[in-house]
Amino acid sequence: MTATPASGTTATEAGAHETGDEGPGPGDALVRAGGILFIIGAVATLVTIAPLFLGTKPFPTAAYLVCMLMAVGFVLAAAGVLRSIGAQRRHATSYPSAPDGVDASEAEPSAEAAVAEPAPGAASAPRDAAEPESVSRT
Repeated sequence: MTATPASGTTATEAGAHETGDEGPGPGDALVRAGGILFIIGAVATLVTIAPLFLGTKPFPTAAYLVCMLMAVGFVLAAAGVLRSIGAQRRHATSYPSAPDGVDASEAEPSAEAAVAEPAPGAASAPRDAAEPESVSRT
């Protein structure tokens, strides 16, 4: 199905949803910052562990505290992912009838709606016939 752009929008703006190029989402900044902190913490971990294998003098405690940035970055990135998931769920539930850029009157009926509504004049099956016989009611 091809959606026509609404009046006042360009084709690239209307097609932004289809290509996934909508700009940064609500959790993207947290994920990016978390990734940077994780990388800094991982490098610090490698640097602080190296003297233990090389037999040289270990680094001071402050160097080991910088290693904790790896955990902080991981938690921050996970929070960003969860925030992004929540925003996508809210977006999906706020537009149940039609996708972005499509008027609800132009939207095609979903397959669920076609299954839920029987054809005109068709008799509906009794409720008990739809259940498998292996299920016993007690």
